[in-house]
Amino acid sequence: MTNPLFDALFAPLAGRDTPLLILPDAAPISGDAFLKRVLQMAQALVALGLQPGDRLALQVAKSPDAFALYGACVAAGVMLLPLNPGYEPAELDYFVQDSGAALLLVEDPAVAAVQTAMPGQRVLGIGAFGAMAGGLTGGFAPVARQMDDLAALLYTSGTTGRSKGAMLSHGNLLSNAKVLADHWRFTAADVLIHALPIFHTHGLFVAGNVALLSGAAMIWLPRFQAEQVLALLPRATAMMGVPTFYTRLLQAPGLTRAATAQMRLFVSGSAPLLAETHAEFEHRTGHAILERYGMTETSMNTSNPYDGARRAGTVGMPLPGVEVVITDPASGAPLPQGEAGMIELRGPNVFRGYWNLPDKTAQDLRASGFFITGDLGRFDDQGYLHIVGRLKDLVISGGLNIYPKELELLLDAAPGVLESAVIGVPHPDFGEAVVAVLVPRPGEAPDVAAIAASLQGQVARFKQPKALVVREALPRNAMGKVRKEVLRAEFGGMFVTAVGPSTT
Repeated sequence: MTNPLFDALFAPLAGRDTPLLILPDAAPISGDAFLKRVLQMAQALVALGLQPGDRLALQVAKSPDAFALYGACVAAGVMLLPLNPGYEPAELDYFVQDSGAALLLVEDPAVAAVQTAMPGQRVLGIGAFGAMAGGLTGGFAPVARQMDDLAALLYTSGTTGRSKGAMLSHGNLLSNAKVLADHWRFTAADVLIHALPIFHTHGLFVAGNVALLSGAAMIWLPRFQAEQVLALLPRATAMMGVPTFYTRLLQAPGLTRAATAQMRLFVSGSAPLLAETHAEFEHRTGHAILERYGMTETSMNTSNPYDGARRAGTVGMPLPGVEVVITDPASGAPLPQGEAGMIELRGPNVFRGYWNLPDKTAQDLRASGFFITGDLGRFDDQGYLHIVGRLKDLVISGGLNIYPKELELLLDAAPGVLESAVIGVPHPDFGEAVVAVLVPRPGEAPDVAAIAASLQGQVARFKQPKALVVREALPRNAMGKVRKEVLRAEFGGMFVTAVGPSTT
């Protein structure tokens, strides 16, 4: 009997006496020891009555045991539902109820608000479950699975409306891991700095699966701390991170070419990387960050090349086996190269649909297999994809489309500006008006009037912000994405009673 994910990712760990997980404050865990823990935990899940197709909700801190539970679920045919430890009980209750989870593992089982809302379902502490698993032999034979069988249920970040559960199969995850390991040249000689959370596809299925598939080791960190990561760079060959990792490393004076001499690859994703960050990092280290584009529903779709120009402000080209087309958001018709429109994707990485939402699945997944992402983008004349925003973030002012990213690139380059976010808010005359929110560089105060004036001659008048405001920081979700809906709520009433330009 075969189990595609287990056979590719975990079975090869048998007999491996070299480290899989290198821990900062404990002895390393060998591949063979990790596999034994995976099988003990799979045995424990079955002992608790979980069957293939059941859902396991996991809301715990990042740890080797939390990662081993991923392997245990794969071995037992159980669908893993990883959840952000920061979720409040009411949020946790929604995920558990919507998924119909058979078991919830948490740090502290005394979560009364959740337990009382889980009739027929169980809550256990990760410590008690780990102790139970430790008393078992680990003599577990992985259950048979097919490529189309579901391996995970990942809920979207839910920045608008209720989160939706994306159903990911063995084939989805395995196909993407194989493509990325090859495209990014991972081998058993690699040591990956793993400082990402594992409740999200980036840390769990991109970093984790690529390392497992290639036989690489991982320096397993509970969280990102710039000074700690800087000290570990000479022991590593690769790092995957979000833009915040790189901006914080750049604040450390020890980030030099010598400090990164052993590294061969820095990857960034989950949120846009500022072109200035890309340029400054390359200047300081000699390494061009490789930016890529992925989603909860698809894992990775495009990547800047390993060999060749890694172009700041782009997310590269479609990965092997992934088709990317740009279409008219209204008609779905393909658009000419260079025009901005809806990004649609097709490939073995594309998810199986949304959990218990057949209508939403039919709306977003075409019969042809293309997934309508909700992201807006365009291809340049060299075949690189530029993300220009989300469809829900598109500003339509006076009937004309305005893509926030175009303005954000200009504003980010303005004197005194660290980063920006452009939104549309209700306007009694134009329908929507452009508002730009600016974050100042430390110790600087952007000249808002001068910035507004500088846009004249760079972009058409209808695109220019009706207001520019300064805030100390932008609201973000757990993976660093800007929560524009929070900004729209804050500034949504600024033109309700007043019409005309306003600069604050």
